[in-house]
Amino acid sequence: MVGRVLAQVRFRGTIRERSVEPYLGLLEQVRLRKKFAGLLFDISSGGGDAVASSDLYRAVKRVAAVKPVVATIGSMAASGGYMAVLGARKVFAHDESDVGSIGIFIPHISVATLLSRLGVEVELLHLGKHKDAYQGLRPLTEEERSKIMAVAQVGYDSFIELVARERKAPVARIRELATGEFWSGRQALGLGLIDALGDGEDAREELSRMTGVPSGKTVLVTPRVPFLPRWLFGLGQGVAASTQLALTDVLEDAVLESLRFRGR
Repeated sequence: MVGRVLAQVRFRGTIRERSVEPYLGLLEQVRLRKKFAGLLFDISSGGGDAVASSDLYRAVKRVAAVKPVVATIGSMAASGGYMAVLGARKVFAHDESDVGSIGIFIPHISVATLLSRLGVEVELLHLGKHKDAYQGLRPLTEEERSKIMAVAQVGYDSFIELVARERKAPVARIRELATGEFWSGRQALGLGLIDALGDGEDAREELSRMTGVPSGKTVLVTPRVPFLPRWLFGLGQGVAASTQLALTDVLEDAVLESLRFRGR
């Protein structure tokens, strides 16, 4: 087809429902529009929400089902970020990229001791034996901890099976690697978690080879900013609200980055 180009979709940051949602539609456009001969999926993420990570993986996988997709990892594709690249036909990473962190975590922060020191007493009225368990107002019981771990085990096993299937490796082998740790790009290559070492340009050249479209014909495809926020920003009236939202995102990202290992 005359005028065919390569689409590049770039994702950065923590994977959450609100951050992923615009990209799901974007990837669907890349899948459906014939002018896009292939996709360069450029990601740098330490992971995030399990469901959102799965959604991103599935969206990339749907594109790869109908046209070539090459993923390129920036500084990190860990946990859910690594899951997302599994949908591509070929995965590139830098020597120094952090890759992997195959695992699950569910944080539970109890402020009971702090509230006690402050002289604050909270009475939480509830119906349902465990309804108050996950409000952070008391430590978990052993029964509750066991129930949470049982739920986490399902997600953990699913993650392992997905990696094994996409990387064409025995489940037992991937389970050995599913310790939650991450590896450098070079180590990940040796472990079979990625396909090649290189930067974004190397990945683009590989996509060009797979599609027959010159790498110079690559178009960065980005989510559209809704009209109203753009209009308000243009008038200078949305600055305060935008700043508040941006600060909220930064704080949430900072907490997750400090944890280093993601839910997925």
